[in-house]
Amino acid sequence: LEYDRRVSEWLQRGRALPDARQSELLLTPILVAFVKHANRYYQKDGNETREFGLIKEALAVVRPLYGKRPVSEFGPLALQTVQQKMVDKGWTRKHINKQIGRIIRMFKWAASNELVSADIYHALQTVPGLKQGRTGAPDNKPVEPVAEADIEAALAVLNPIVADMVRFQRLTACRPEEVCWLRPCNIDRSNDIWRYYPSTHKTEHHGRRRVICIGPKAQAILEGYLDQSPDRHCFSPMEAQTWTRNRRSAGRKTPMSCGNRPGTNCKANPRRQAKSCYTTDSYRRAIHRACEKAKIAKWSPNRLRHSAGTDIRAKFGLEASQCVLGHAKADVTQIYAERDMQTAIKVATEVG
Repeated sequence: LEYDRRVSEWLQRGRALPDARQSELLLTPILVAFVKHANRYYQKDGNETREFGLIKEALAVVRPLYGKRPVSEFGPLALQTVQQKMVDKGWTRKHINKQIGRIIRMFKWAASNELVSADIYHALQTVPGLKQGRTGAPDNKPVEPVAEADIEAALAVLNPIVADMVRFQRLTACRPEEVCWLRPCNIDRSNDIWRYYPSTHKTEHHGRRRVICIGPKAQAILEGYLDQSPDRHCFSPMEAQTWTRNRRSAGRKTPMSCGNRPGTNCKANPRRQAKSCYTTDSYRRAIHRACEKAKIAKWSPNRLRHSAGTDIRAKFGLEASQCVLGHAKADVTQIYAERDMQTAIKVATEVG
């Protein structure tokens, strides 16, 4: 029993041993142990989440500065030094504040696993975040809606699959990842207004259930994508690639008797292959390429959500916009949740 207890504590600490001589314990083993813990903890559907990548980014600033120093020397002044290093890197103010919070979180984890003294964690909490107008770190520009003219210009040159993704997102105000992961099995079509229940979403760790209402206009867009396997993603890069090749073949000027025939000049094992569904990155890149081709300023798919939210707020009010965008707090009661759903259904009926 004693052996099992010690092994369990050892695994909980990320296979690191506590050291009673805190003044001699270096910071690097703490960093390594926390990365191992984060790699296990920040997983979704078997894949690393973005949070894990951000943690590694933050610790990559700490390690060169203090990795070989005793952990007892890492106090508020050391954390402020790391903070200034991030400013020198040109990171934005809000990003720096979040990264500093992740470093403090590492010491909280280390203290809870008896790897460092809790006094270190409490001391680091005294370091204030960067204040607007009182730091050299720049602030992010506010995310603004996309002009309708820019949306139409991009739609004119996008392949039809990505164009439908843009139209669907513009009508439903869903997040970019939610349109990428859309599958027929996630859609309840038993009512006039369909309901899309994403299998995973941004706020699910808060206990929220995400529901996206799909009105008549958005339903019309999806009609051509639902006659397939229920667990297959509606918008497929492979189908987009096939459409592009067919279009190029149709516009071919060289006779078939000359040059390469369709399918004969493809690589046997290409380094990059089209996947079964779009990612937020590939979706964004497709839109950016269309913007370049249309010779307009680049815009990202998340701005479509802002466009939809702005229009809904202007027409239906702030509360309706919050309902559709899914910005309600995690501790709302079932009464408020039902009221939100009725509001969202009303908006989807009129907007699309």
